[in-house]
Amino acid sequence: MKDVKDIFSIQSSTYKKYRPTYPPELYIEILSYVEHKNECWDCGTGNGQVAVELSKFFRQVQASDISDNQIKNATRKDNINYFITRAEDTAFADDQFDLVTVGQAVHWFDFDAFNYEVKRVTKQGGLIAIWGYGLLRIDKEVDKLIDHFYTDIIASYWDKERRHIDNAYSSIKFDFEEIKTKNDLTIDTGWHLSQLEGYLNSWSSVQHYKAQNSGVNPVDELIEKIGQYWEADIKKRVQFPIFLRMGRL
Repeated sequence: MKDVKDIFSIQSSTYKKYRPTYPPELYIEILSYVEHKNECWDCGTGNGQVAVELSKFFRQVQASDISDNQIKNATRKDNINYFITRAEDTAFADDQFDLVTVGQAVHWFDFDAFNYEVKRVTKQGGLIAIWGYGLLRIDKEVDKLIDHFYTDIIASYWDKERRHIDNAYSSIKFDFEEIKTKNDLTIDTGWHLSQLEGYLNSWSSVQHYKAQNSGVNPVDELIEKIGQYWEADIKKRVQFPIFLRMGRL
């Protein structure tokens, strides 16, 4: 089985504070295909943002991650159980879940082993939904600087799994009866420049860059350049394209 990677524990509090939240439309789309809402599993839950939303609809939510620090920073609800485990090897019962979700995490998994585990723990007729989001878009001037940073400064510091994000998960092995999904979903929010800076500092590639360059943070120079087009007290519209794949058991 593929070696497990825990690369978000170091910046877990930053991750929780600055990562974008998913829109209601995403959950509406997913839940429209779920008949029974007894129990679900949010895998790679991170700070628990998806688990919290699902807890509004399901009697019980199981939320797992490999990172102890991520789980410690997760939001608590009475009907959410948080625990630390690999996605590919759990102690869940056979045919336990009506829905399995993975938000911005499945690209880290061993696909064969995870697909097998999902088939084991999900009820017949149940649903699996995996999704992620691509590079943020703001405006012409800022996008140009972010694109240069992404492709020319930080590109070599991403883990190899990042390619699945760039491929909008089309390269993920997905052994389920696939359902055609909406392709126009977006995360749409408003940020100050400081929020953009916090988000960029949550990137694993930035942590790798710092580790390999004596602690130098490449985000500092980028934010200085962006500051020419973005005053600190101004809030700009920020969009992330969402890609979603769903399958029936």
